[in-house]
Order: sequence, then structure tokens, then C-alpha cells
Amino acid sequence: MGFITTWVRTFQLGIKSLLLHPMRSMLTILGIFIGVASVIWLLAIGEGISQEAQRQIEQLGAQNIIVRSIKPPAEALGDGIVAVYGLNNREYEMLLETLPQIEHAVPIREVKRTFQFQSVAVDGRLVGSTPKYYETAKLTIDRGRFLTDSDYDKNKNYCVLAKGVASKLFPYQDPIGQKILLPELNDFFEVVGVLKHRGATAGIGGSFAAQDYTKDVYIPLTTMRQRLGRTIFRRVGGSFGGEFVELNQATLQIRSVDEVLATADMIQDSLRHHDKMGDIEVVVPLELLEQAKSTRMMFMVFMGLIAGVSLLVGGIGIMNIMLATVTERTREIGIRRALGARQSAIIRQFLVETITLSVLGGLVGIAAGFLGPLVTILVRDGLYMYMPERMAGLPSTIKTMTPQIVEASVPIAFGIAVLVGTLFGIYPAMRAAKMDPIEALRHE
Repeated sequence: MGFITTWVRTFQLGIKSLLLHPMRSMLTILGIFIGVASVIWLLAIGEGISQEAQRQIEQLGAQNIIVRSIKPPAEALGDGIVAVYGLNNREYEMLLETLPQIEHAVPIREVKRTFQFQSVAVDGRLVGSTPKYYETAKLTIDRGRFLTDSDYDKNKNYCVLAKGVASKLFPYQDPIGQKILLPELNDFFEVVGVLKHRGATAGIGGSFAAQDYTKDVYIPLTTMRQRLGRTIFRRVGGSFGGEFVELNQATLQIRSVDEVLATADMIQDSLRHHDKMGDIEVVVPLELLEQAKSTRMMFMVFMGLIAGVSLLVGGIGIMNIMLATVTERTREIGIRRALGARQSAIIRQFLVETITLSVLGGLVGIAAGFLGPLVTILVRDGLYMYMPERMAGLPSTIKTMTPQIVEASVPIAFGIAVLVGTLFGIYPAMRAAKMDPIEALRHE
């Protein structure tokens, strides 16, 4: 009972000492508060960015392998008028015939085109694919329907509009049943469906190009082949040239996740003859996902170390203040020692004060840390309002991420704050306890 009473009295005395100098105490608490809040905020932002990146990779599908056609540099294409590159239909069929691990395959061809309805024209991307593309790209119908197997087999002039294209071409009308014109083909396509908005995805680690789904118009791949042929001629910068590209991309869904990496190696071996030109890239989302998870740990440790510096600075602030307090209270310490106070009592009192400052700073920092996600979103929205052009240039991973509080960061940050405060308070406490009572009483 006497032990508890001693600590209670020491705590009361420590609180009174801190209240004698409220401004000094608040500034000391501020250092710990900033440190704890920084740990929670930075880890939350890091976790939010990491989760958003992983979400975008997961949208590609852990069981998918994506074979993309890439336009090589001009020197690799030669001097011909028509640039021939990328994955062709023969290679695509060869992969399907020789790799039984492939359960589904979605070929894609993309061409930039102008879409027109009456006097309104919109530039966008004409995408030719199969009905399976709807599931692969994680699209969602807003009204009407997506392309069907019947549309594909019969080469129908049907199209499905992305939300962005539909809102510009039909701001006040129902697009379903209307016909849009492709001036370059002089051909009309009937609108059978409109998709819900889907935000653009960021390029992931340089291995996958960014995709903007807001300007797409989807038609059956068979119709595209029939209407456009395989060679596309366009005038760019005053020069006239063409591109011979049969498939821009093929998404191959493997029957088992365990077979993805081995199948990817076989695909790369089958397309090895493209290595010299560098016009084909094999993207494995499963590999990207594993890399993202590994990078997450390194990123979190790095962010934690940066925030930990703030806690270290806060601890130095506590030691600095307590050393000044020892000098200021030299006569008080001398009187207590002369009245019989032991060194342990002096040490206990100063440690109580430093721990109290650390605990208060930690608790306030935790409260501020939980407000981090809300503050981050408000600041981001404010920047969008006042600097829309600069914000538009940021990666979509940052623009769309929401900070996620890392549960472990709260007890870790609080524990480190108390530990730092205690460790940095030991030296001033020891210095105060070892004072010579006679010399302390003479101090003015």
C-alpha cells in the first residue's frame, strides 16, 4: 500500500511541476505528438498507395497472362511505308492450339477513331474484341447490353459506348437504338449498350500501359476485321503512313494459378523471335502482384523510419527541456535531499514527468493520426479545386487512393513514444539525483 501511495504522490507532484510551466510542457508534448501522428499518417498513406496498386494489378487477374503488341522504335521498323509489328492471328492461334493450360482467350484490337452523332464528334478508341472482354476488363453495364456471341458470329454493326463517350454524344437522349457514324469508315454502328463509368488504370511498374476506359467504343472483333482490314493508314504530322497490326493485345486466362508462371515462360519461348524487334511484351499480373507485396514491406519500413526521426527529435526535445528543468530546480532538489529524500525519489519524480509528457503527446498524436485519412482526402480535394491541371498529371494510384490506418502502427508509435521519452528522461533524472545537497542549497 505504501508503494502505491508513494507513486501516487510522486505523480501528483510531477503534474504540479508541469503545470507551473504550461507553455513549456505543451511545446514538449508537441514534439512527441508530431512524431506519433507522423508515424500513423505516413504508414496510412503508404498502405493506401500499396493497396490501390495491388487492387489495380488484381483487376488484371492473377490467372491471366497478357500478351501485348508494342510499336518498336523507327529504326527497328525500317524504311517501309507500312510498319509491321506485334502479335498476329497465326501466333495467337498457335498459342491456343499448343498450350492446353489456356482456358479462355480474349483477343483485342484497338484503333483511334472519331465518333459522330449528328453534329457532335468525339475522338476516342475503337476496341474490337469478343463478348468475353466484358468479364476480363471488369466492365459494368449501365443500360442496354454488351456484345453477344451472335453479334460476334454475324459481324454485326453493333457497338457499346463507354460512359464518357455516351455523355458527350448523347447529353440529353437515350443512346440505345441510336446510330453513330465513323466518318473514316463512312459506316454507321447501332448502340446496343452503355457502360458505367470506370476510372483509368495507371501504368504499373512500367510493365503495363495505362488504360483509359472513358473514351472507348466496343464492337465485335469480326466486324472490325471486316470493316477495317489489317492495315491502318493515317496521316500524322504531315506524313502518310500505315500500321499493320492484327492484334494489339491478347489476354490468356490459365486454368490454374499454379500453372501461370510456367505457362508464361512457354509463351515467351514461343514468341522468342520477336525479341530482336522488341514488339511484343508478356505481362504476368501474378508476378507483379508478388512484387507489389514485397515492395509494400520495404515501403512501409522506409516510411516508418522517416516518421521515426520525428519521434527521435521529440525525445531530444524532452531531454533538453528536462535538463533545463534540472538546472532551474537545483535549489528545490537540494532542499528535498537535505530533508532526507533518496536519490531514487528524485529519479522517480523526473521520470514521472517525462513519461507523463510522452504519454500525453502519444495520446494526442494517436487522435490526430486517426484523422489523417480524412485530412488527406480534404487536402487532395482542395488541390483538385485550385490546381486541377497539376493534379491531373499525378498517377491515378495517388489520385484515387484512400489512406488506410495500419492497426499495428498505433501501439507501435505509442510504445516507441513512451520508450523514447523514458530513455531521454533518464539522464536528466540521474543528473538531478546525483547533485550534492550542500552545493544545491547554495545555488541561486
